[in-house]
Parts: sequence; C-alpha cells; structure tokens
Amino acid sequence: MSAQDRLTDALYGLGWSTVKKLPEPVAVRLGQTIADLAWKQRGKGVQRLESNYARVVPGASPERLAELSRAGMRSYLRYWMESFRLPAWSAERIKGGFVAKDLHYLTEGLAAGKGVVLALPHLANWDLAGAWVTTQLGIPFTTVAERLKPETLYDRFVAYREGLGMEVLPHSGGTAFGTLARRLRDGGLVCLVADRDLSASGVEVGFFGDTARMPAGPALLAQQTGALLLPVTLWYDDSPVMRGRVHPPVEVPESGTRAEKTSVMTQALADAFATGIADHPEDWHMLQRLWLADLDPAKGTS
Repeated sequence: MSAQDRLTDALYGLGWSTVKKLPEPVAVRLGQTIADLAWKQRGKGVQRLESNYARVVPGASPERLAELSRAGMRSYLRYWMESFRLPAWSAERIKGGFVAKDLHYLTEGLAAGKGVVLALPHLANWDLAGAWVTTQLGIPFTTVAERLKPETLYDRFVAYREGLGMEVLPHSGGTAFGTLARRLRDGGLVCLVADRDLSASGVEVGFFGDTARMPAGPALLAQQTGALLLPVTLWYDDSPVMRGRVHPPVEVPESGTRAEKTSVMTQALADAFATGIADHPEDWHMLQRLWLADLDPAKGTS
C-alpha cells in the first residue's frame, strides 16, 4: 500500500471512530465548517460540481452557481457526517431520520412477490435511506459498491454498510449481476445508485440538454427477472430529517430488442432523476465528470 493510500485509509478511519462520538449539533457545525473551507479553496471537485450545476440550472449567474456550489458542499459534508455517525445511531433515530413519499410503490411491489429494483442518483444520503429501509421497514436488500483504493478503505465501506443491514457485492468481478438477478427472482429488493456509469459500456441518455451515459444494469435486471423498476430521489430540507420520493414504475416496453428496451427504460430513469435533481440541485453530489462532452474533450470543453 502506498503512503497516499495509507493516509487516505487512516483519515477515513479517524472519521468513523471520532465523528460518530460527537454530539449531533457539533458534528453538523463541523461538517459545515469543513465544507466552507473546501469551497473557498476551489479545488477540482468544487469546480466540477459548479460546472455540473451550470448544466442543471442553465442561465444561472456566476453568483448563483457559487451559492449552489457552497450549498452543494455543505450537503455533501452532511452526507459524510451522517454516514460516519450512522453506525452509532439508535434504531429510533434512523426511523425518524427519513420520510418517504409514495412508498406504496415499493411495498406493493414486494408484496406481489416480483422483486423490486430501486434506482437512485447521488442525491442526499442514500446510505441513510438504505438504513431506514432495513430498520423501519425491516426489509433486507442487496446493493453494489465500487471497489475503492486502498482495498482496506473498500473493506471499511463494506463492513459499514453490512452493519446497517445491507448485502454488499463488489462492482467489479463479473458475478454481481447474477447474484442480483437471483435475489430478485426470490422476491427480494435490490438498490443501485445509477446516475453514473462505471463500466464505460452504459447507455447514452439525454440529461439536462446533453448526452450522458448511465448504467444499463437496472433496466436489464427488470427485463430479465420481471422485477419492478422504481426510481427514487432524495433531498434535504432545513430540518434534521431527509426526504424522499418513490417515483412510478418504469415499465418494460412491449416491443423492441433488448438493447432498445434498455435504452428506453434507462432514459426514463434519467428523466426521473432529472426531476429530483432540478428540484434540489444542491443535494446532487456529482463532483466528477458525467456528460460525454466533458469526458471527451474532442466533444466539447472539459
């Protein structure tokens, strides 16, 4: 392990061991302070966040984009502070930490025994939403995690999420899809963060007026298993409680090839994600390049 990897792992370990012991108001203020410092430094992540917001809020003035990126960094640090503290939260704190609209789409889908795929963008705190599902609803689920470097950091994330009641599969290795399909055929629940393709073999979609690439997995799983595909969006307000909405099901088209059906369904997911992101852009934690024009300088400015 390199010195940089050891430092990264140590810093995350310090966060999990220290932040979760802080009183909640202290943790909130600490997160805001760190966010403001990072925002003022205007590193690559902050600049990319602001550039992404410029697509979400077209015509926004530089002052408006600066306000959004500052709020976005505060939201991002709220995610981290909550995540560091989640293992120490009581069941009652988790149950009271999230309120979901239109939950009936999820509960009715599971009751029908079809299996359900929940697909989310990087909005607010998807880990808290997951902990709420396992704690409040008592429903276990399976998810996929990107392999992080160093490996010890990935192991920390897996242990953390498994401690919240999730089954975590590695994104790489090629076996995740088959395991997810088996869970769905058994009537289970699968939750996937699905607004950024990690394989470079995703589906091109129209997204805020330009082309992006999103993973095909959610649509393919729904087609192959007959599971219900439900988009979910999350957001924060001024309270300690996170909000969310389960969107209506994305239907499998009656005709077309598998690729054509996948394209239509993934576009429908992107449209649902865009609705939630447009309503709460500051809670979209996309500090990386997403649009093809940004990924390939030949297609536009980076």
